[in-house]
Amino acid sequence: MLTKFDVRSCRVKGISFHKSRPWVLCGLHNGTVQIWDYRTNTSIDTYTEHSGSVRGVDFHISQPLFVSGADDYLIKVWNYKLRRCLFTLRGHMDYIRVTFFHHEQPWILSCSDDFTVRIWNWQSRSSVACLPGHNHYVMCAQFHPREDLVVSASLDRTIRVWDISSLRLRKQEVGIAQDLLGTTDVTLKYLLEGHEKGVNWVCFHPTKPYIASAADDRTVRVWRMMESSCHEELQLRGHTNNVCCVTYMKDFLISDSEDRTIRVWDVKSRNPIMVFA
Repeated sequence: MLTKFDVRSCRVKGISFHKSRPWVLCGLHNGTVQIWDYRTNTSIDTYTEHSGSVRGVDFHISQPLFVSGADDYLIKVWNYKLRRCLFTLRGHMDYIRVTFFHHEQPWILSCSDDFTVRIWNWQSRSSVACLPGHNHYVMCAQFHPREDLVVSASLDRTIRVWDISSLRLRKQEVGIAQDLLGTTDVTLKYLLEGHEKGVNWVCFHPTKPYIASAADDRTVRVWRMMESSCHEELQLRGHTNNVCCVTYMKDFLISDSEDRTIRVWDVKSRNPIMVFA
C-alpha cells in the first residue's frame, strides 16, 4: 500500500485521479468531495454543497475543473483553482451513479437510478441528450476513448452500446435549447445480454474492440465488438460475491468485489495473476 487517507466518512463512493498532478478526487457518503495529494498524504480541499452521497466524480483532462453527481439528483461542475462550484445541472429524477467528462467534446456523461443516461454540454450548461431504454437502475456509463460511442450497464442485467455520432452535428444548437431530449438522434448499436444478475460496471478497452463488465453474478465478462454485432468472448470467475467494478490496464483487467478482494486478471489465460485482500 502506497498511502492511506483519513477521509472521515464511513464510505468512499467514487474516486478520480488527476491526469498530471498527484491528486485523487473522492466522493463521500456524507455528501462531501475531497481532493488529496497521494504523495504527501495531505488534504488539498473539501467541498460541501451536495446534500446526499456523492457517487460520481471526475477531473477534466485539461481544464481546472471537476464534476460531481450525487443522491440529491444534482450534477455540479467545480473550478478547483477558484475553489467553488461554477454551476449545477438538473434533470435526473433519482440518485446519480457516475459522472464523466468527454476527452474531446465539452460533454459530461451521467447515469441514474431514474433508468436514464444523459449527456450534457458543460459550456452551454444544458442537456444534449437523454437515453432511455433500461428498465432498472443504470449503474455505470462511459464514453468510448476514441469513437462516438457510449456504453451503459444496468441492474436490468443488460449492457447497451449507443452511437452518439449525430450529436456532433448539433453542437452549434446546444446553446439555444435548454434541454434537448432528442433521443432519436442517438441510436442503440448493441444490446448485450448474458449476465444472470444486475450489471454494476462496464468499460471499453482503450485501444481494442472489447468491452468488460462486472456484475452481481460474481463474474467479469469480456465482449468483442464487430461491425454489426457484439458477442461475449469470455468469462472470468473467482470472486465469491458481487463484482462492483472492472477496468483495463493494458491487456490486463482489474476487478473489485464485495468479497473484499481486488483481482488482476491475465485475460489470455483467464486466471488472476494477483489478488489483494
